[in-house]
Amino acid sequence: MPYPAKTSREAILAAALTLLEGQDAPLTMRTLAATLGLQASSLYRHYADRETLEEAVAEEAARMLMSDITAASSGRPPHEALRVAGQQYLLFAHRHPRLYALIHQPRPPAAATPGTGKDLWNLLLGLIGAVTGRPDDTAAVVALWCFLHGYVGLESSGQFGLSGPGDAFERGLEALTRGL
Repeated sequence: MPYPAKTSREAILAAALTLLEGQDAPLTMRTLAATLGLQASSLYRHYADRETLEEAVAEEAARMLMSDITAASSGRPPHEALRVAGQQYLLFAHRHPRLYALIHQPRPPAAATPGTGKDLWNLLLGLIGAVTGRPDDTAAVVALWCFLHGYVGLESSGQFGLSGPGDAFERGLEALTRGL
């Protein structure tokens, strides 16, 4: 008789997302298993190791980000859609700092999963292409993503100082979208 499943990949992933959102401690298989009322060894039936689980969490977080961007930008004129996409990107980083960090955690190019890089890239490429008229405008996507990610990094590390950035985000995003 097969061993009865007490959990699923989906339940583990949902619990991992909740744990990452709710604590400042690193995600461990032991803590995750305790949250689910399981032994840590039970998790390894679904995820080979913590790195594999983190990849799945990063992929799900990227899907969440893409869903936010798509919902906010759909049906808008190209320049406005791109501006709103940038705002959603920043909002996601504010609301989900640990998930945002996991999406952008360094990994070898061969290990990058579709959800954590390629799909997000393609979404931005489509938004940029609608503005520039060039469907494969790689340079514009790199410029936009560097601005967005750089802004989030500077802001989260406190580099803007006590006076804050003012309207720098909106101004930079406007300059980029106009310059495309």
